[in-house]
Amino acid sequence: MTADSTDIAVIGAGIVGIAVAYHLKKAAPDLDVALIDSGAPMALTSAQSGENYRNWWPHPVMKAFTDHSIDLMEELARETDNRLNMTRRGYVLATRATEIEAMQAELAYGYGDEYATHVRVHKMGNADAYEPPLHENWDTAPNGVDILRGAALIQRLFPYFDGELQTIIHIRRAGAVDGQQMGQIMLERFRVAGGKRRLAEVTDIDKTDDFKLTLRPSDGKGDNLRAARIVNAAGPFLGQIAAMLGSTLPITTVLQQKVAFEDTEGVIPRTMPFSIDLDDQLIDWADDEREHLAEDPDHAWLANIMPGAIHCRPDGGDNGTWIKIGWAYNETPSEPTREPILDDHFPEVVIRGTARLNPALKAYYGRLPRNRTHYGGYYTMTDENWPLIGPTDVDGCFVAGAMSGFGTMAACATGELLANWMLGRELPEYAEALSIRRMADPTLMAELHAQQSRGIL
Repeated sequence: MTADSTDIAVIGAGIVGIAVAYHLKKAAPDLDVALIDSGAPMALTSAQSGENYRNWWPHPVMKAFTDHSIDLMEELARETDNRLNMTRRGYVLATRATEIEAMQAELAYGYGDEYATHVRVHKMGNADAYEPPLHENWDTAPNGVDILRGAALIQRLFPYFDGELQTIIHIRRAGAVDGQQMGQIMLERFRVAGGKRRLAEVTDIDKTDDFKLTLRPSDGKGDNLRAARIVNAAGPFLGQIAAMLGSTLPITTVLQQKVAFEDTEGVIPRTMPFSIDLDDQLIDWADDEREHLAEDPDHAWLANIMPGAIHCRPDGGDNGTWIKIGWAYNETPSEPTREPILDDHFPEVVIRGTARLNPALKAYYGRLPRNRTHYGGYYTMTDENWPLIGPTDVDGCFVAGAMSGFGTMAACATGELLANWMLGRELPEYAEALSIRRMADPTLMAELHAQQSRGIL
């Protein structure tokens, strides 16, 4: 290939684009692959990742997909002496409900034949069979799911949680991973294999026999690149790249925010798993604060019932001092930008919401530590919250994206799957369902749209 041509151009150097480029070179070393982005690798959406992973999904297709991605992450951990800092304390799903038949039905559907042997129910009488998440090692942690029933048992095992909790569902094949390190490992291997990096913005694409990409390099000068095939892995800008080809993708982008801060009061145990309060709630405002909010048209919604799925976890390992909190309550689509405007009220909102599950966090009401980071990124998603991985309606153009909040955990399997699509190799059973072709399957789409949970966190 010449300097201005390549076999495959991968547009977007987030964790997903890097994984695609890496797996293409791993599977076909002689293939000329160019990875294109206007900024540093993983500097946009991937930099805002919660860096969590789980195999808990309300559908067997997504469970199989993420299980395989976890297999590939564990493979990287073994090969690099766990350079990606993979840990596995699990996901704790907490609720004050005693009737959880709907959640159990979702578990049964997602786990399929494994449900009977992998899902364990614990009450006070058989609590000794439950293994607390006291260690971080991913290779020795339990598998399956533990369901804890009863407030007394939960308080005995998790005394730092709200005393009104009645049920905990502990997903054991779940935890945390250093997404930046994982991406760097794949990027380094891509470079060693002869992969190319182009620091430039794609401003136009012309499709004739091949693809002519008009680039705006970082030095501002114009440039072109011809590619036999392209991969749209542009994260929140998937739609913009598709539009350059006269195409559309069934996606929306929604800004979600997180906050991380130093736990100066030491209120969150370092052994606490990634913990999610499933229940809707009224945020813990004082009466006068709630009255003031209710009178403000722009913020009255903060005085009303808020959705569940607020989450918190320690950050930085057993010897760290930081915690991360997120709450994906925004449902309003917006056009993505490289510098999203954040809501200054979010840190106080999210700390008060999280304090319902972890009451000791009330110590930070109105006085969050100065050593904190408030950040946000775009969830790019389909209505059903499944990814788009595979060919598009433009011959020679493939897509890898629409992973709202699960891009880091799904990146490895995405890269491998898209490489198999492009190289004509054997595909897993779930490949068609995770591609845009599922839109033509009315039975599957009706099933997905009927689900109560889409797995959004």
